[in-house]
Amino acid sequence: MSSMADLQSGPMSSIVVRAEKMAAGGDAIARLPDGRVVFVRGALPGESVAIDVVQSKKDFARAEVAEILEPSTTRVEPPCPAYAAGCGGCTWQHVAPAGQMELKAAVVTEALRRTGKIADPVVEVGSSVPPWAYRTTLRLAVDGDGFGLRRRTSHDIVELDACPVSHPRLQDLLATMQVRGHGEFSLRVGDSSGERSAWVADGDVELLDVPADVGVGPGAIVHENVAGCDLQVSAASFFQSGPAAAELLVAAVREASSDLADVDTVVDAYGGIGLFATMFERARVIVVEGSSAACADAAANLADRRAKVVHAQVEQWKPRHADLVIADPSRSGLGRTAVGVLTGTSARRIVLVSCDPVSLARDAGLLRDSGYDHARSLVLDLFPQTHHVEVVTTFERRPDS
Repeated sequence: MSSMADLQSGPMSSIVVRAEKMAAGGDAIARLPDGRVVFVRGALPGESVAIDVVQSKKDFARAEVAEILEPSTTRVEPPCPAYAAGCGGCTWQHVAPAGQMELKAAVVTEALRRTGKIADPVVEVGSSVPPWAYRTTLRLAVDGDGFGLRRRTSHDIVELDACPVSHPRLQDLLATMQVRGHGEFSLRVGDSSGERSAWVADGDVELLDVPADVGVGPGAIVHENVAGCDLQVSAASFFQSGPAAAELLVAAVREASSDLADVDTVVDAYGGIGLFATMFERARVIVVEGSSAACADAAANLADRRAKVVHAQVEQWKPRHADLVIADPSRSGLGRTAVGVLTGTSARRIVLVSCDPVSLARDAGLLRDSGYDHARSLVLDLFPQTHHVEVVTTFERRPDS
């Protein structure tokens, strides 16, 4: 066993710890013999594991599992060869699909308590997309003649022959596409339309032997049907992990806002292609979006709605009065400036769609300080086999605000 001095100084092996719970980044939390927190990649709550410490700091350490001594009942053998090769696309394939949601809900609850300072947050477990073949978009890295996904904690590439979380038509593209160069490119398929697109997103990448049915370039469009609405999605526009994920989100946002009476004006911040704005057939919707590609898609998708699409960063938009605000920011969350803008609408309710528990908790604190109380968080699993989680949270304006 390593001495206390060794624990403070650097890498070591053969330390046995018991994992307590999951952290927001997907690693398990345990304690070293000296009392420091250690984040253990590959461990699950309740497991006794031998670890190799790969980073040692004054207040915490990071480690990897060397041996599982007492496995969790939710542990399974990862089925994908790329996972064993270190692929960073799916970090939770060692967790049984039925157990992933419970872990994600616990992480959300802990973040709201610890970071958001909400003593007893209402956190409910919602639905999940199917555990496999759900992704309709993949962003892939290229290095020379090979392409794939980045290795965990590295810029190196694990080449892919297949990807079990990807849609079958996307898997077909993986098997047939040839590329060369250095950078990244994106592949997308439309589940309802059968259309496919490819787009060089970054760097100097040449797409070779592209099938004739595949649209190429940032303006290449595929169509999806979500909750009865036909949507166009350009290659350069953001879309959810797939239409099943979009359906769950629309249902959750609709549930979070449907009981609000007399809604005349809705602000859809970070509105993307207009996914949530399509829910409102009568109310006036202001979509605020920073991507020009997404704004063009939103204008087409909302042509039959009372909608105005504003091409602007939310942080720079001048707020207008609204009855309801829906916000779907990037992983970093709203932040102080955007919270100020959105609360400047004096909306009765803000429905926040978050893809990171810690940024959600920070935003919850900022919203509370601006007169909006956390009412309910609904946890959705739109990214099975990964630690990523989506949360739809309702915030109610206090009467005295």
